[in-house]
Amino acid sequence: MYKLFEGKKAAYFTLGCKLNFAETSTVGQQLRKMGVSTAARGEVADICIINTCSVTEVADQKCRQAIHRLVKHHPGALVIVTGCYAQLKPQQVAAIEGVDLVLGAEEKGQMLEHIARRLEMMPEERALAAHEHHTVRTADIRTFMPSCSCGDRTRYFLKVQDGCDYYCTYCTIPKARGRSRNGSIASLVEQAREAAAQGGREIVITGVNIGDFGRTTGESFLDLIKALDAVEGIERYRISSIEPNLLTEEVIDFCARSRAFMPHFHIPLQSGSDEVLRLMHRRYDTELFARRVAYVKSRMPDAFIGVDVIVGTRGETEELFAEALDFMKRIGVSEYHVFSYSERPGTMALRIPHSVSPQEKHERSRQVISLSEECLDAFYSRFTGQVRPVLLEHSRKPGVIHGFTDNYIRVEIMCDEAQPDNIIVPVRLGGWNEAHDALTGEIVTNQP
Repeated sequence: MYKLFEGKKAAYFTLGCKLNFAETSTVGQQLRKMGVSTAARGEVADICIINTCSVTEVADQKCRQAIHRLVKHHPGALVIVTGCYAQLKPQQVAAIEGVDLVLGAEEKGQMLEHIARRLEMMPEERALAAHEHHTVRTADIRTFMPSCSCGDRTRYFLKVQDGCDYYCTYCTIPKARGRSRNGSIASLVEQAREAAAQGGREIVITGVNIGDFGRTTGESFLDLIKALDAVEGIERYRISSIEPNLLTEEVIDFCARSRAFMPHFHIPLQSGSDEVLRLMHRRYDTELFARRVAYVKSRMPDAFIGVDVIVGTRGETEELFAEALDFMKRIGVSEYHVFSYSERPGTMALRIPHSVSPQEKHERSRQVISLSEECLDAFYSRFTGQVRPVLLEHSRKPGVIHGFTDNYIRVEIMCDEAQPDNIIVPVRLGGWNEAHDALTGEIVTNQP
Protein backbone atom coordinates (compact mmCIF):
# COMPACT_ATOMS: atom_id res chain seq x y z
CA MET A 1 0.00 0.00 0.00
CA TYR A 2 2.89 2.38 0.72
CA LYS A 3 4.02 2.41 -2.95
CA LEU A 4 0.66 3.81 -4.02
CA PHE A 5 1.20 6.96 -1.94
CA GLU A 6 4.85 7.70 -2.65
CA GLY A 7 5.44 10.97 -4.49
CA LYS A 8 1.82 12.07 -4.27
CA LYS A 9 0.77 15.55 -3.13
CA ALA A 10 -2.27 16.30 -0.98
CA ALA A 11 -4.34 19.42 -0.35
CA TYR A 12 -6.45 19.80 2.80
CA PHE A 13 -9.37 22.07 3.61
CA THR A 14 -11.17 22.12 6.95
CA LEU A 15 -14.31 23.93 8.04
CA GLY A 16 -15.82 24.15 11.52
CA CYS A 17 -14.56 23.34 14.98
CA LYS A 18 -11.17 22.62 16.54
CA LEU A 19 -12.09 18.94 16.55
CA ASN A 20 -12.30 18.95 12.76
CA PHE A 21 -8.93 20.69 12.48
CA ALA A 22 -7.36 18.11 14.81
CA GLU A 23 -8.79 15.22 12.76
CA THR A 24 -7.62 16.70 9.45
CA SER A 25 -4.16 17.23 10.89
CA THR A 26 -4.04 13.58 12.00
CA VAL A 27 -4.96 12.40 8.49
CA GLY A 28 -2.21 14.67 7.14
CA GLN A 29 0.31 13.10 9.52
CA GLN A 30 -0.72 9.61 8.40
CA LEU A 31 -0.36 10.50 4.73
CA ARG A 32 3.05 12.10 5.28
CA LYS A 33 4.24 8.83 6.83
CA MET A 34 3.11 7.16 3.59
CA GLY A 35 5.27 9.51 1.52
CA VAL A 36 2.61 12.08 0.62
CA SER A 37 3.73 15.71 0.73
CA THR A 38 1.47 18.72 1.24
CA ALA A 39 0.82 20.65 -1.95
CA ALA A 40 2.25 24.16 -1.87
CA ARG A 41 0.18 27.17 -2.87
CA GLY A 42 -0.33 27.06 -6.64
CA GLU A 43 0.57 23.37 -6.98
CA VAL A 44 -1.95 20.84 -8.26
CA ALA A 45 -2.59 18.08 -5.73
CA ASP A 46 -3.18 14.39 -6.44
CA ILE A 47 -5.42 14.00 -3.39
CA CYS A 48 -7.86 16.55 -1.92
CA ILE A 49 -9.42 16.01 1.51
CA ILE A 50 -12.24 18.31 2.59
CA ASN A 51 -13.42 18.01 6.22
CA THR A 52 -16.83 19.64 6.49
CA CYS A 53 -19.10 21.28 9.04
CA SER A 54 -22.90 21.43 9.09
CA VAL A 55 -23.72 23.46 12.18
CA THR A 56 -25.71 26.01 10.14
CA GLU A 57 -27.07 26.44 6.61
CA VAL A 58 -24.27 28.98 6.07
CA ALA A 59 -21.76 26.24 7.01
CA ASP A 60 -23.35 23.91 4.42
CA GLN A 61 -23.05 26.62 1.79
CA LYS A 62 -19.39 27.24 2.66
CA CYS A 63 -18.73 23.51 2.35
CA ARG A 64 -20.24 23.39 -1.14
CA GLN A 65 -18.23 26.42 -2.19
CA ALA A 66 -15.02 24.89 -0.84
CA ILE A 67 -15.64 21.61 -2.68
CA HIS A 68 -16.26 23.40 -5.99
CA ARG A 69 -13.15 25.54 -5.45
CA LEU A 70 -10.83 22.61 -4.73
CA VAL A 71 -12.20 20.57 -7.63
CA LYS A 72 -11.48 23.53 -9.94
CA HIS A 73 -7.99 24.22 -8.55
CA HIS A 74 -6.92 20.54 -8.56
CA PRO A 75 -8.19 19.00 -11.81
CA GLY A 76 -7.87 15.23 -11.88
CA ALA A 77 -7.31 14.94 -8.13
CA LEU A 78 -8.92 12.24 -6.02
CA VAL A 79 -11.45 14.29 -4.02
CA ILE A 80 -12.64 12.92 -0.66
CA VAL A 81 -15.28 14.74 1.39
CA THR A 82 -15.80 13.83 5.04
CA GLY A 83 -17.12 15.44 8.25
CA CYS A 84 -20.57 16.43 9.48
CA TYR A 85 -21.99 17.68 6.18
CA ALA A 86 -20.87 14.45 4.51
CA GLN A 87 -22.59 12.37 7.20
CA LEU A 88 -25.83 14.35 7.21
CA LYS A 89 -26.26 14.96 3.46
CA PRO A 90 -24.15 12.37 1.62
CA GLN A 91 -26.31 12.28 -1.51
CA GLN A 92 -26.12 16.06 -1.83
CA VAL A 93 -22.32 15.98 -1.51
CA ALA A 94 -21.91 12.99 -3.85
CA ALA A 95 -23.88 14.83 -6.53
CA ILE A 96 -21.25 17.60 -6.74
CA GLU A 97 -19.22 17.21 -9.92
CA GLY A 98 -15.65 16.14 -9.20
CA VAL A 99 -16.28 14.47 -5.84
CA ASP A 100 -14.97 10.90 -5.83
CA LEU A 101 -15.78 9.68 -2.34
CA VAL A 102 -17.98 10.77 0.57
CA LEU A 103 -17.04 9.33 3.97
CA GLY A 104 -19.29 9.61 7.00
CA ALA A 105 -18.35 9.54 10.67
CA GLU A 106 -17.78 5.79 10.93
CA GLU A 107 -15.79 5.49 7.69
CA LYS A 108 -13.48 8.43 8.41
CA GLY A 109 -11.13 6.20 10.37
CA GLN A 110 -10.58 3.99 7.29
CA MET A 111 -9.77 6.92 5.02
CA LEU A 112 -6.30 5.67 4.05
CA GLU A 113 -7.71 2.30 2.98
CA HIS A 114 -10.36 4.04 0.87
CA ILE A 115 -7.74 6.27 -0.76
CA ALA A 116 -5.49 3.29 -1.49
CA ARG A 117 -8.32 1.39 -3.20
CA ARG A 118 -9.05 4.40 -5.41
CA LEU A 119 -5.39 4.91 -6.29
CA GLU A 120 -5.24 1.29 -7.42
CA MET A 121 -8.03 1.85 -9.95
CA MET A 122 -7.50 2.67 -13.58
CA PRO A 123 -8.82 6.12 -14.60
CA GLU A 124 -11.90 4.63 -16.27
CA GLU A 125 -12.66 2.57 -13.14
CA ARG A 126 -12.34 5.66 -10.97
CA ALA A 127 -14.76 7.51 -13.24
CA LEU A 128 -17.33 4.73 -12.86
CA ALA A 129 -16.90 4.67 -9.08
CA ALA A 130 -17.05 8.47 -8.68
CA HIS A 131 -19.63 10.04 -6.37
CA GLU A 132 -19.72 6.96 -4.14
CA HIS A 133 -20.69 7.63 -0.55
CA HIS A 134 -20.09 5.61 2.60
CA THR A 135 -22.21 6.70 5.54
CA VAL A 136 -24.04 4.71 8.19
CA ARG A 137 -26.98 5.24 10.50
CA THR A 138 -26.04 7.41 13.47
CA ALA A 139 -26.92 4.60 15.87
CA ASP A 140 -24.20 2.48 14.22
CA ILE A 141 -21.43 5.03 14.69
CA ARG A 142 -19.34 3.41 17.42
CA THR A 143 -15.70 3.91 16.50
CA PHE A 144 -13.57 6.44 18.37
CA MET A 145 -10.95 7.84 16.02
CA PRO A 146 -7.99 9.11 18.10
CA SER A 147 -6.33 12.39 17.19
CA CYS A 148 -3.51 14.40 18.73
CA SER A 149 -1.82 16.80 16.38
CA CYS A 150 -0.75 20.38 15.87
CA GLY A 151 -0.74 20.77 12.09
CA ASP A 152 0.91 24.13 11.40
CA ARG A 153 0.16 25.40 14.90
CA THR A 154 2.28 25.49 18.04
CA ARG A 155 -0.47 24.11 20.25
CA TYR A 156 -1.50 20.47 20.08
CA PHE A 157 -5.15 19.42 19.97
CA LEU A 158 -5.98 16.21 21.80
CA LYS A 159 -9.33 14.63 20.95
CA VAL A 160 -10.60 12.87 24.07
CA GLN A 161 -14.26 12.32 23.18
CA ASP A 162 -16.63 12.26 20.21
CA GLY A 163 -20.40 12.25 19.69
CA CYS A 164 -23.16 13.57 21.91
CA ASP A 165 -26.10 12.11 23.85
CA TYR A 166 -27.64 15.55 24.40
CA TYR A 167 -30.48 16.09 21.95
CA CYS A 168 -30.87 19.87 22.01
CA THR A 169 -33.79 20.89 19.83
CA TYR A 170 -31.77 23.13 17.49
CA CYS A 171 -28.79 20.81 16.94
CA THR A 172 -27.87 18.12 14.39
CA ILE A 173 -24.54 17.13 15.95
CA PRO A 174 -25.83 13.84 17.48
CA LYS A 175 -27.00 12.86 13.98
CA ALA A 176 -23.68 13.88 12.45
CA ARG A 177 -21.31 12.51 15.10
CA GLY A 178 -23.21 9.68 16.77
CA ARG A 179 -23.44 8.70 20.43
CA SER A 180 -20.95 9.86 23.07
CA ARG A 181 -17.79 7.76 23.10
CA ASN A 182 -14.18 8.25 24.14
CA GLY A 183 -10.67 6.87 24.27
CA SER A 184 -9.24 5.43 27.47
CA ILE A 185 -7.28 7.58 29.90
CA ALA A 186 -4.23 5.37 29.37
CA SER A 187 -4.31 5.87 25.58
CA LEU A 188 -4.84 9.63 25.89
CA VAL A 189 -1.99 9.99 28.37
CA GLU A 190 0.25 8.13 25.93
CA GLN A 191 -0.72 10.55 23.15
CA ALA A 192 0.08 13.50 25.42
CA ARG A 193 3.49 11.96 26.16
CA GLU A 194 4.13 11.61 22.42
CA ALA A 195 3.20 15.28 21.94
CA ALA A 196 5.68 16.23 24.67
CA ALA A 197 8.38 14.09 23.02
CA GLN A 198 7.75 15.99 19.76
CA GLY A 199 8.33 19.29 21.56
CA GLY A 200 4.74 20.19 22.38
CA ARG A 201 4.26 22.58 25.29
CA GLU A 202 0.50 23.20 25.22
CA ILE A 203 -2.42 20.86 24.60
CA VAL A 204 -6.01 21.90 23.98
CA ILE A 205 -8.44 19.16 25.05
CA THR A 206 -11.13 18.80 22.39
CA GLY A 207 -14.28 16.79 21.74
CA VAL A 208 -17.95 17.26 21.02
CA ASN A 209 -19.09 17.06 24.66
CA ILE A 210 -15.88 16.53 26.61
CA GLY A 211 -17.44 16.78 30.06
CA ASP A 212 -19.35 13.61 29.17
CA PHE A 213 -16.02 11.75 28.94
CA GLY A 214 -16.10 8.17 30.20
CA ARG A 215 -19.31 6.84 28.65
CA THR A 216 -17.51 3.98 26.94
CA THR A 217 -14.72 3.32 29.45
CA GLY A 218 -16.38 3.91 32.84
CA GLU A 219 -13.86 6.65 33.66
CA SER A 220 -14.47 10.33 34.44
CA PHE A 221 -13.41 13.69 33.08
CA LEU A 222 -11.93 14.59 36.47
CA ASP A 223 -9.79 11.43 36.42
CA LEU A 224 -8.68 12.31 32.88
CA ILE A 225 -7.45 15.81 33.67
CA LYS A 226 -5.67 14.56 36.79
CA ALA A 227 -3.81 11.98 34.70
CA LEU A 228 -2.94 14.49 31.97
CA ASP A 229 -1.65 16.99 34.52
CA ALA A 230 1.02 14.46 35.54
CA VAL A 231 2.49 14.18 32.00
CA GLU A 232 6.01 15.61 32.07
CA GLY A 233 6.92 18.13 29.39
CA ILE A 234 3.42 19.52 28.79
CA GLU A 235 3.36 22.89 30.50
CA ARG A 236 -0.13 24.01 29.59
CA TYR A 237 -3.58 22.47 29.10
CA ARG A 238 -6.74 24.24 28.00
CA ILE A 239 -10.27 22.83 28.08
CA SER A 240 -11.77 23.80 24.74
CA SER A 241 -15.46 23.83 25.73
CA ILE A 242 -17.43 22.18 28.51
CA GLU A 243 -21.14 22.16 29.34
CA PRO A 244 -21.98 24.16 32.50
CA ASN A 245 -23.77 21.21 34.12
CA LEU A 246 -20.64 19.07 33.59
CA LEU A 247 -18.18 21.72 34.77
CA THR A 248 -18.36 20.62 38.39
CA GLU A 249 -16.85 22.40 41.38
CA GLU A 250 -14.47 19.44 41.72
CA VAL A 251 -13.18 20.04 38.17
CA ILE A 252 -12.81 23.78 38.84
CA ASP A 253 -11.02 23.11 42.14
CA PHE A 254 -8.57 20.75 40.48
CA CYS A 255 -7.80 23.19 37.66
CA ALA A 256 -7.23 25.96 40.20
CA ARG A 257 -4.56 23.99 42.09
CA SER A 258 -3.17 21.99 39.17
CA ARG A 259 0.31 22.22 37.75
CA ALA A 260 -0.59 22.85 34.12
CA PHE A 261 -4.30 23.62 33.60
CA MET A 262 -4.65 27.26 32.63
CA PRO A 263 -7.14 29.78 34.08
CA HIS A 264 -9.27 29.60 30.97
CA PHE A 265 -12.74 28.15 30.43
CA HIS A 266 -15.11 28.14 27.48
CA ILE A 267 -18.69 27.48 28.61
CA PRO A 268 -21.71 27.40 26.25
CA LEU A 269 -24.66 29.39 27.58
CA GLN A 270 -26.72 29.55 24.35
CA SER A 271 -29.36 31.75 25.98
CA GLY A 272 -29.69 33.89 29.09
CA SER A 273 -33.43 33.21 29.22
CA ASP A 274 -34.68 30.22 31.21
CA GLU A 275 -37.70 29.91 28.93
CA VAL A 276 -35.52 29.73 25.83
CA LEU A 277 -33.18 27.24 27.54
CA ARG A 278 -36.23 25.07 28.25
CA LEU A 279 -37.28 25.26 24.58
CA MET A 280 -33.74 24.29 23.59
CA HIS A 281 -33.79 21.27 25.96
CA ARG A 282 -30.61 22.48 27.63
CA ARG A 283 -29.72 20.71 30.90
CA TYR A 284 -29.23 23.74 33.15
CA ASP A 285 -30.79 27.10 33.93
CA THR A 286 -29.36 30.59 34.30
CA GLU A 287 -29.00 30.18 38.06
CA LEU A 288 -26.68 27.19 37.65
CA PHE A 289 -24.72 28.97 34.91
CA ALA A 290 -24.24 32.06 37.07
CA ARG A 291 -23.06 29.88 39.97
CA ARG A 292 -20.46 28.18 37.78
CA VAL A 293 -19.11 31.50 36.52
CA ALA A 294 -18.98 32.92 40.05
CA TYR A 295 -17.20 29.81 41.34
CA VAL A 296 -14.57 29.97 38.59
CA LYS A 297 -13.93 33.63 39.41
CA SER A 298 -13.69 32.89 43.14
CA ARG A 299 -11.10 30.15 42.61
CA MET A 300 -9.24 31.78 39.67
CA PRO A 301 -9.83 35.55 39.72
CA ASP A 302 -7.76 36.12 36.56
CA ALA A 303 -9.48 33.41 34.51
CA PHE A 304 -10.66 34.08 30.99
CA ILE A 305 -14.26 32.90 30.53
CA GLY A 306 -15.54 32.63 26.96
CA VAL A 307 -19.23 31.95 26.35
CA ASP A 308 -21.25 30.75 23.33
CA VAL A 309 -24.65 32.33 22.66
CA ILE A 310 -27.28 31.67 20.00
CA VAL A 311 -29.65 34.49 19.05
CA GLY A 312 -32.93 34.32 17.16
CA THR A 313 -33.90 30.76 18.01
CA ARG A 314 -37.52 29.74 17.51
CA GLY A 315 -39.53 30.92 20.48
CA GLU A 316 -37.13 33.75 21.38
CA THR A 317 -39.55 36.67 21.53
CA GLU A 318 -38.39 40.25 21.86
CA GLU A 319 -39.10 40.11 25.60
CA LEU A 320 -37.15 36.88 26.08
CA PHE A 321 -34.15 38.26 24.18
CA ALA A 322 -34.18 41.37 26.37
CA GLU A 323 -34.20 39.09 29.42
CA ALA A 324 -31.31 37.08 28.01
CA LEU A 325 -29.25 40.18 27.20
CA ASP A 326 -29.79 41.55 30.69
CA PHE A 327 -28.48 38.30 32.18
CA MET A 328 -25.43 38.40 29.92
CA LYS A 329 -24.64 41.94 31.02
CA ARG A 330 -24.76 40.94 34.69
CA ILE A 331 -22.62 37.80 34.92
CA GLY A 332 -19.30 39.39 33.97
CA VAL A 333 -17.58 37.03 31.54
CA SER A 334 -14.64 37.84 29.25
CA GLU A 335 -16.09 37.33 25.78
CA TYR A 336 -19.21 36.17 23.95
CA HIS A 337 -19.17 34.15 20.73
CA VAL A 338 -22.50 34.80 19.05
CA PHE A 339 -24.24 32.62 16.46
CA SER A 340 -27.46 33.38 14.64
CA TYR A 341 -29.92 30.51 14.80
CA SER A 342 -30.13 28.48 11.61
CA GLU A 343 -33.00 26.08 11.01
CA ARG A 344 -31.76 22.54 10.48
CA PRO A 345 -33.94 19.87 8.81
CA GLY A 346 -35.14 17.14 11.14
CA THR A 347 -34.63 19.08 14.39
CA MET A 348 -37.35 19.39 17.03
CA ALA A 349 -36.96 23.17 17.07
CA LEU A 350 -38.99 23.35 13.86
CA ARG A 351 -42.08 22.46 15.90
CA ILE A 352 -41.69 25.57 18.09
CA PRO A 353 -43.95 28.48 17.07
CA HIS A 354 -42.68 32.04 16.63
CA SER A 355 -39.77 32.37 14.24
CA VAL A 356 -37.45 35.39 14.25
CA SER A 357 -36.86 37.33 11.04
CA PRO A 358 -33.35 37.48 9.55
CA GLN A 359 -33.28 41.23 10.12
CA GLU A 360 -34.10 40.80 13.81
CA LYS A 361 -31.49 38.01 14.16
CA HIS A 362 -28.90 40.38 12.70
CA GLU A 363 -29.87 43.15 15.13
CA ARG A 364 -29.75 40.82 18.14
CA SER A 365 -26.38 39.48 17.00
CA ARG A 366 -25.10 43.04 16.68
CA GLN A 367 -26.14 43.81 20.26
CA VAL A 368 -24.36 40.73 21.67
CA ILE A 369 -21.23 41.45 19.62
CA SER A 370 -21.20 45.00 21.02
CA LEU A 371 -21.53 43.62 24.56
CA SER A 372 -18.73 41.12 23.86
CA GLU A 373 -16.40 43.88 22.68
CA GLU A 374 -17.05 45.78 25.92
CA CYS A 375 -16.40 42.65 27.99
CA LEU A 376 -13.17 41.79 26.17
CA ASP A 377 -11.89 45.36 26.38
CA ALA A 378 -12.58 45.44 30.13
CA PHE A 379 -10.87 42.07 30.66
CA TYR A 380 -7.76 42.94 28.65
CA SER A 381 -7.51 46.38 30.30
CA ARG A 382 -7.29 44.76 33.75
CA PHE A 383 -3.90 43.31 32.85
CA THR A 384 -2.21 46.22 31.07
CA GLY A 385 1.22 46.75 32.62
CA GLN A 386 1.33 43.29 34.20
CA VAL A 387 3.94 40.66 33.41
CA ARG A 388 2.41 37.31 32.43
CA PRO A 389 3.80 34.11 30.88
CA VAL A 390 3.27 33.87 27.12
CA LEU A 391 3.73 30.84 24.88
CA LEU A 392 5.29 32.26 21.71
CA GLU A 393 3.82 30.94 18.47
CA HIS A 394 5.27 31.19 15.00
CA SER A 395 3.94 34.05 12.92
CA ARG A 396 3.68 34.64 9.17
CA LYS A 397 4.40 38.34 9.67
CA PRO A 398 8.14 39.22 9.63
CA GLY A 399 9.36 41.03 12.72
CA VAL A 400 6.28 40.03 14.73
CA ILE A 401 5.57 37.07 16.96
CA HIS A 402 2.27 36.22 18.62
CA GLY A 403 1.26 34.22 21.64
CA PHE A 404 -1.25 33.80 24.45
CA THR A 405 -0.87 34.46 28.14
CA ASP A 406 -1.84 31.78 30.64
CA ASN A 407 -5.28 33.42 30.86
CA TYR A 408 -5.74 33.57 27.09
CA ILE A 409 -4.87 37.17 26.32
CA ARG A 410 -3.57 37.38 22.75
CA VAL A 411 -0.26 39.24 22.59
CA GLU A 412 1.69 40.74 19.69
CA ILE A 413 5.42 41.27 20.19
CA MET A 414 7.83 43.08 17.88
CA CYS A 415 11.04 41.08 17.62
CA ASP A 416 13.90 40.13 15.31
CA GLU A 417 13.89 37.00 13.17
CA ALA A 418 16.16 35.19 15.63
CA GLN A 419 13.43 35.03 18.27
CA PRO A 420 12.54 31.33 18.79
CA ASP A 421 8.94 30.20 19.16
CA ASN A 422 7.34 27.41 21.19
CA ILE A 423 8.85 28.72 24.42
CA ILE A 424 7.15 30.35 27.41
CA VAL A 425 8.57 33.75 28.33
CA PRO A 426 7.57 36.56 30.71
CA VAL A 427 5.96 39.42 28.81
CA ARG A 428 4.95 42.88 29.99
CA LEU A 429 1.54 43.67 28.52
CA GLY A 430 0.83 47.00 26.86
CA GLY A 431 -2.24 48.46 25.19
CA TRP A 432 -4.18 47.33 22.14
CA ASN A 433 -2.27 46.92 18.89
CA GLU A 434 -3.22 48.81 15.73
CA ALA A 435 -5.55 46.05 14.51
CA HIS A 436 -7.24 45.91 17.94
CA ASP A 437 -6.98 42.11 18.00
CA ALA A 438 -4.17 41.72 20.56
CA LEU A 439 -2.29 43.55 23.29
CA THR A 440 1.20 44.70 22.53
CA GLY A 441 3.90 43.08 24.64
CA GLU A 442 7.57 43.29 25.51
CA ILE A 443 9.61 40.28 26.56
CA VAL A 444 11.08 40.80 30.03
CA THR A 445 14.68 39.64 29.94
CA ASN A 446 15.85 40.39 33.47
CA GLN A 447 13.20 39.74 36.06
CA PRO A 448 14.26 40.16 39.71
